Amino acid sequence: MTDTRATPTPSPAPPPPRGPTKDSERALAPDLARGAMLLLIALAHTTGLFFVSAHGAGQAMSGVGRAFEIAMSTLVDARAIPMFAIMFGYGLVQIARRQDAVTGSPRAARAVLLRRNGWLVVFGLAHGTLLFSGEILGAYGVLGLVFTLVLLRRSDRVYRALRWIGGVLLVYVLGLGGLVAWAVATGSGEPVPASALEEASSLSAPTYAASVLARLGEWPVHTGLIVAGFLLPVWFGAWAARHRVLEAPAAHRRMLWAGVAVGFAVGVAGGLPMGLFNAGVLHADAFAATWIQMLHQVSGVFGGIGYVSLFGLISLGLSKAGAPRENVVVGALAALGQRSLSGYLFQSVVWVALASPYTLALGTRFEQPTLFAAGCAVGVWLATLVGADLMRRRSLRGPAEVLLRRLTYGR
Repeated sequence: MTDTRATPTPSPAPPPPRGPTKDSERALAPDLARGAMLLLIALAHTTGLFFVSAHGAGQAMSGVGRAFEIAMSTLVDARAIPMFAIMFGYGLVQIARRQDAVTGSPRAARAVLLRRNGWLVVFGLAHGTLLFSGEILGAYGVLGLVFTLVLLRRSDRVYRALRWIGGVLLVYVLGLGGLVAWAVATGSGEPVPASALEEASSLSAPTYAASVLARLGEWPVHTGLIVAGFLLPVWFGAWAARHRVLEAPAAHRRMLWAGVAVGFAVGVAGGLPMGLFNAGVLHADAFAATWIQMLHQVSGVFGGIGYVSLFGLISLGLSKAGAPRENVVVGALAALGQRSLSGYLFQSVVWVALASPYTLALGTRFEQPTLFAAGCAVGVWLATLVGADLMRRRSLRGPAEVLLRRLTYGR
């Protein structure tokens, strides 16, 4: 997730690093993507946070519930976080480009990125300890540090290697799909139920103090797993930013359409077996279930590419209509994208209040908990959408963005 107020779109005469940027001067697509991805993150998190179980695990589901499970696996789970990672990489290059234009010093730009990502790690540690160990800020801070030190100033040859890496990954996903089909068709073992998520002790802790102690051990493990798995999406986002794909979508229309077509085709097809498995429609033994899970995770990168490409095309269509930010819905969504860090942290505060055993524990009070969790996710996201729009109308930045900016740039 990026602090978009600290990463405005470069212009021929960029403003000083500490100055605000008018909405009309910003590229629309990154803001729309960041605002919308908060809804996907909310949907992805709520079921585990409320019930410490995988979608549908151990539940007798109705037809609507099964459809929801399939939609979550094909469109949200393991697809929202890669989208976050792509936009994070995009923002890193935006910051570097802007600092280069203002200071003329690559060393100064690197120093800003190192400070900012170092503070993101601190934000993540506080967030992961106090609220939610499955958070992503700390991991993205580490990824940002690695990217700044290793990849940021590399030549185009390094970035062109992404074409080959993407091709290899696509072939790998297709191979996994074939393996899953073979394993399901020939499986002779005892079918296993949809696997429950490994229970995080912090989610079932009886007191807040106990949950904090549990998260102190959970957060480093989760952060390490994200760092290991999401360097490629961050790298892809940086490549897209170097080519200004979202800032100039008209010049990259064909690429964006290809990203939508290939991204969603692979992402949906790769997530469908997991969705059917979670919904109880597809039965598989332990061997097949392992590969179903692997296919679901790896294909999620393509789903993230599909989403980012889609918002590039949406912003292109809106820009043709003229003054898209004056539209109430578009303006609110872009405002939330500019305050995505605050919106993300606000979600975690709400989940603790609604779902924890020592607070309201609402997840235990409904016959259809999965659908109730989805309703909560949408409701909380809408609240952040309205709040961000009210802040935009009053020319207020998000509090988390203000703090990160102050720590990065000083007074």
